[in-house]
Amino acid sequence: MSLSTRERSHHPDVTAPDGSEVRILAATSRGSMAQFSLPPGAVSKAVAHRSVEEVWLVTHGTGRMWRRLGAAEVMVELRAGISVAIPVGAHFQFRNDGEEPLHCVGVTMPPWPGMDEAYEVDGVW
Repeated sequence: MSLSTRERSHHPDVTAPDGSEVRILAATSRGSMAQFSLPPGAVSKAVAHRSVEEVWLVTHGTGRMWRRLGAAEVMVELRAGISVAIPVGAHFQFRNDGEEPLHCVGVTMPPWPGMDEAYEVDGVW
């Protein structure tokens, strides 16, 4: 077991398959954490995950997230304090509708396995 500590970088560590900027945070054997960011006016690609589920917390900015799982489909307004669940296989897409960066902290369970985890799907934007 590792007592992981990691400081958030000032610059993105990678670009996610959906196009958002990713700053990698602490991880354990059962989950990983990252900050996802979109600049003002940006829209992510619509994606789904093959094997991981995520929970996100909006920490800064405003926008919207679309999610679809089977027959269920929702659109949620994003603002600081809103959290959302993204189950395995859910289609999702998010956008920044504000004038400041949109930042979300996400926890991935199990830990993010690699860039081929996400695959593109049809989105709303």
